Amino acid sequence: MRGGLAIRRRRVCLQCGRRFTTYEEILRDSMMVVKRDGRLEEFSRQKLLGGITRACRKRPVTLETIEGKVDEIIERLESDYDREIPSRDIGEIVMRMLMDLDQVAYVRFASVYRRFEDVDQFVNEVKGMHEPSTKTAEPLNGDTPGCGEPGREQSGNA
Repeated sequence: MRGGLAIRRRRVCLQCGRRFTTYEEILRDSMMVVKRDGRLEEFSRQKLLGGITRACRKRPVTLETIEGKVDEIIERLESDYDREIPSRDIGEIVMRMLMDLDQVAYVRFASVYRRFEDVDQFVNEVKGMHEPSTKTAEPLNGDTPGCGEPGREQSGNA
């Protein structure tokens, strides 16, 4: 079972007698990612896996570990959001996970996610990793006590 969402079954071919494995997964309504420019794009596990794998390339992080982290991220997204997920929230979750997993992978991912344009931005990001209150250490809106739905800010006149 993968995160409790898939069932592994051993089967036998009725014609040749060979045994094989199948995985059955629950199909959910597709989640949509709200991009920076407001466009909607279908959430892709493969795209998430690819981005994290690229950040961890030539680092001491196994594919099995990366896949486990991707499953954790997806589980969190499915529990925190109904259908639409802001891309910035996905990026922040990934960056927090990479900060704990591998700091070089974190800086690589941050350079793409935050669109670094010069060396000073890299230097500032690395310096910020050693300060107690970095931007990635802040909770997302849904994690803030007294806040409304994840990804939505609550007005003071509620």
